[in-house]
Amino acid sequence: MLAELNELLGAAPERPDAGKFTLLRDTQTDGSFLVHHFLSFYLRAGCKVCFVALLQSFSHYNIVAQKLGVNLAAAKEQGQLVFLEGLQSCLDLLFGEEEQPGQPNPLQFLSGSSPDLRALFDFVRVSLSAAGSWKGPVLLVDDLSVLLSLGAAPVAVLDFIHYCRVCVCCQLKGNIVVLVHSNEDSEDEENELVVNSLCHHSDLILWAEGLATGFCKDVHGQIKIIKRLSLRRAAEQDVVQIYQYKIQDRNVSFFARGLSAAVL
Repeated sequence: MLAELNELLGAAPERPDAGKFTLLRDTQTDGSFLVHHFLSFYLRAGCKVCFVALLQSFSHYNIVAQKLGVNLAAAKEQGQLVFLEGLQSCLDLLFGEEEQPGQPNPLQFLSGSSPDLRALFDFVRVSLSAAGSWKGPVLLVDDLSVLLSLGAAPVAVLDFIHYCRVCVCCQLKGNIVVLVHSNEDSEDEENELVVNSLCHHSDLILWAEGLATGFCKDVHGQIKIIKRLSLRRAAEQDVVQIYQYKIQDRNVSFFARGLSAAVL
């Protein structure tokens, strides 16, 4: 999975890009395999990673990472990985777990004390400011749509991403990778507003989509890779590549449309 997708993106673990904002977008399919890819990729590259995990538990991510040859528990112990378990943070707030002095809950907005995501941004900033001997810092969010479901306003979510881009990408010369769910036919206007705004500011978009024809055992979906060259140079045209993919236990296979085992 790592080698094949890295080849498509032109990425190398020994020299990861710096200052890039990558948007992972999924529509009518589960794009979490992309989150697992980037988490493993940046840990293998020796980067300091802050993982804001709002969707699953640490044990879930660790089990998948082990299949990809990465030990998240060891990365945490070594200080390479800072892991925010959103599910646990929500429980701590809802059931009155006392906050440690000087360590406010990153999801403090749930208590209604403040509508913005300042506490979450402060958590990211502090986590990545002291990278030590690790390579460039990386913020990984899975998934941003959960913040909207928890009651955060679209403006607050976009402000959070804006400040993270300034801090991580511009000041610290690191990278940000964010997953969002999307459905163009959905009536969830707030989510689509956030998705469209993030697309406009992304350097790279990986858009996983379900097949229009429905389920197929040999093809699980298609992925659109959009390299936003126009973001850096107005005269440039964006580069769009489309592949189909099949998810396996420890790997993901990518191939051109019409070249799956079902066709050949």
